[in-house]
Amino acid sequence: MKRSDVYFTNMRTGFQNNLLDKLRRLIKRAGMDKIDFDGKYVAIKMHFGEPGNLAFLRPNWAKVVGDEVKKCGGKPFLTDSNTLYVGGRKNALDHLSAAEENGFSTVSTGMHVIIADGLKGTDEAVVKIDGNSVKEAKIGRAIADSDIIISLSHFKGHESTGFGGALKNIGMGSGSRAGKMEMHAFGKPVADEEKCIGCRKCAKVCAHSAPVFNEKGKCRIDHEKCVGCGRCIGVCPKDAIREGESNSHEELQRRMMEYAKAVLLEKENFHISIAIDISPNCDCHSENDLAIVPNIGIFASFDPVAIDQAAADMVNKAYANAGSMLAESTEHTSDHFHDIHPDTNWEEGLEYAEEIGLGTRNYNLVVVE
Repeated sequence: MKRSDVYFTNMRTGFQNNLLDKLRRLIKRAGMDKIDFDGKYVAIKMHFGEPGNLAFLRPNWAKVVGDEVKKCGGKPFLTDSNTLYVGGRKNALDHLSAAEENGFSTVSTGMHVIIADGLKGTDEAVVKIDGNSVKEAKIGRAIADSDIIISLSHFKGHESTGFGGALKNIGMGSGSRAGKMEMHAFGKPVADEEKCIGCRKCAKVCAHSAPVFNEKGKCRIDHEKCVGCGRCIGVCPKDAIREGESNSHEELQRRMMEYAKAVLLEKENFHISIAIDISPNCDCHSENDLAIVPNIGIFASFDPVAIDQAAADMVNKAYANAGSMLAESTEHTSDHFHDIHPDTNWEEGLEYAEEIGLGTRNYNLVVVE
């Protein structure tokens, strides 16, 4: 397979050359402006950061990308989907509040923020694909309705997939609540009777009468009736319902790649990954641990597989930050992500992404000063 170009610039600056200028030059050199943006809706998919986490990408990066899209006549908006897990972004109102708390606004970015799967994570579009595990991907409607996808990813470690980059940002990040259920869990939701207050909101949103109640009014999910849509998780006011037993890391990655394929299907797309504040875990955590390696730089490419491979290679070549999870790891291999999360294998995900036609792991690194 032909090599893909991945454009890269480091974090060095001068008095007349700041990092935002470097990002602007990088994406132009990579050819983002060759996309026909005129009059088209452009979803800039990124993570707004869980409240308490400080490793997420600042809104300043997003403004540069949005401004360039607008110069080309596009209509950009910032977007992400609600989370499956309990936290500060499980519904659109909390999610928007978290985004505002972390500095994302029309003033700071020049764009509107749209939560792709709506108020309760149920506003979805179904995209049919011929995947091995996924046949009908459930994608946040605003992302599905967009004409062009730009992924703006914070490249960092991840406890289930080794690292999180462009493909995870697109695949997992674009799934509705039901979509995230499909990627994460092969089990059905379960209820914690001790937390349940018997409000029966879960029963009101369930189309299959799966929530049943005991003599004390406490909920249990009948797995014979449940179809795994996850709506009960989103509506529970006490977070008493959670996703079921998790898929293996390998199966999670395969499903995530199939979702990424569904998101990008028949859409022009472009990918930017910024490898700074490279925390060992996902930005979905309400904290961020010490970065495992020094800041690396900024990557851009039309190929989401190649950009993830290039970023992983450069992180793996970097030395460990003193006192970090990586430095204190008992594993000492050439794979930093395996060293911090030994039960993960990120290469499985990229191998599968290449197999299903998302891109190639072979790349040419083009350095932009």
